[in-house]
Amino acid sequence: MNKTELRKIWKTEEKVAHIHGWDFSYIHERYEEEMDLPWDYKKIIEQYMNNDMAILDYDTGGGEFLLSLNHPYDKTSATEGYQPNVELCKETLLPLGIEFKACDDPAKIPFQDESFDLIINRHGDFNANEIYRLLKKGGVFITEQVGGDNDRDLVEMVLPNTESPFPHLNLKEQKKVFESAGFKIIEEAEAYRPIKFYDVGAFVWFAHIIEWEFPQFSVDKCFEPLLEMQKKVDTEGCIEGTIHRYLIVAKK
Repeated sequence: MNKTELRKIWKTEEKVAHIHGWDFSYIHERYEEEMDLPWDYKKIIEQYMNNDMAILDYDTGGGEFLLSLNHPYDKTSATEGYQPNVELCKETLLPLGIEFKACDDPAKIPFQDESFDLIINRHGDFNANEIYRLLKKGGVFITEQVGGDNDRDLVEMVLPNTESPFPHLNLKEQKKVFESAGFKIIEEAEAYRPIKFYDVGAFVWFAHIIEWEFPQFSVDKCFEPLLEMQKKVDTEGCIEGTIHRYLIVAKK
């Protein structure tokens, strides 16, 4: 394909880039990540959870993962701050009897002190002191987080010299945050793993969705770097970058 045809295809991907809940199915089989993390977030939660526990999923997204846990609905609570997802949660979680509350401030979660035995949070914001307040004595917080080095090599390909938005998100620094809040760390892990895109259009869609990592990204602004990415796809079969994840299990 010539440059004009490629630009037209990528502009189309740019135009349709949106997300419902936290659903990346639009680029399913066109990219892959988190295929080989050295832990299984769901299995770790299941090790600590039992049906008698009151649990909270803070920043639940669209509630998809929470529902996959099959926890008793009358002992399940959730919050979400992103407005489209708030509406989705109201439609899907409330009718089930799950206590859902809109919340976009991790330092002011609208539940009483010591309400929960278990709080989970995957790739969402959090405040360690507020989590400590909400947990019962002996309660556990489990979080898998996106680290500050996430996708930095991909960002550098299209937007060179862009500053990292979250440089302090790493296991070493965040452990200290939890310990300062009074927690005991009982499990920890950190990993760097590949992320692969098998066509440039999938990357364009992704970069628009993850706008905090790729600020002011556009096909027109980044067209020449995207052409270089196309060369990589043509010769190597994919564009490869690096994800950064860390896991903390903390006990009150």
